[in-house]
Amino acid sequence: MFQKILVPVDGSNTAWKALKTAAVLAGKFQGELLVMTVMEPYDAIGSMSMNLDPKIMASNLGEMKKASMGVMEAAKGKVKEYGFTGKADYVEMDGNPAKLILERAKKDNCDAIVMGSRGLSGIAEFFLGSVSSKVSQYAEIPVFIVK
Repeated sequence: MFQKILVPVDGSNTAWKALKTAAVLAGKFQGELLVMTVMEPYDAIGSMSMNLDPKIMASNLGEMKKASMGVMEAAKGKVKEYGFTGKADYVEMDGNPAKLILERAKKDNCDAIVMGSRGLSGIAEFFLGSVSSKVSQYAEIPVFIVK
């Protein structure tokens, strides 16, 4: 158990707490980490209020991609900071976070998912439900939600 732990990160404080928890867990069981970040280009709420000019959309996507890569670089630094010396893989994806987290956990035969209770999604989370709620509801493996 806990040989492969999936940890979704989005740059929020709870995501970093979850990453630290996962690093400790994986370290105790000589497991490995799969750290992922998911860029959700346009959610249902955000796209309603956004200017849909193609040039602006392309520029916004470019900025979002930079932010996503920044989160991944921060995660790599934090894994080292937390003292984890085992195997850690990093993946960045685009799309629906809950769906991609669940698919990746299954594809990579993860034993557990460790994630923060609340991310950076703001008002969309209020209307659509949090990613952690969806993942915990539909996952076929243990999900640890860190507050």
